Amino acid sequence: QVQLIESGGGLVQAGGSLRLSCAVSIRTFRRYTMAWFRQAPGKEREFVAVRLGEGTRYYGDFVKGRFTIDRDSGENTVYLQMNSLTLEDTAVYYCAADSASWINSYYTSSVYEYWGRGTQVTVSS
Repeated sequence: QVQLIESGGGLVQAGGSLRLSCAVSIRTFRRYTMAWFRQAPGKEREFVAVRLGEGTRYYGDFVKGRFTIDRDSGENTVYLQMNSLTLEDTAVYYCAADSASWINSYYTSSVYEYWGRGTQVTVSS
């Protein structure tokens, strides 16, 4: 059974940084596409970042170089380093996984097979 468990969320001041982690219980983790989405209250789930199984990374337009997605295959963990956080980054952040190594519509939440329960990120002024 595939499990994704996020951690690292919390309360941070605007301009600060957080590093989210997603522990993944997938035997063939290296080939999976891993992504982060977020959902703010009253808004739709929004694409944040993806690391395709073949290695390419993409980010949502709002990221503007502030976030980095990476993974540690040895620890079966994917990370989202978030810097220069703003109030607009407040949301529940979700980790998602798909067994495909390439996904054309990687920015679409419905294509992902597995999801974590999310971790709350709150940015204060």
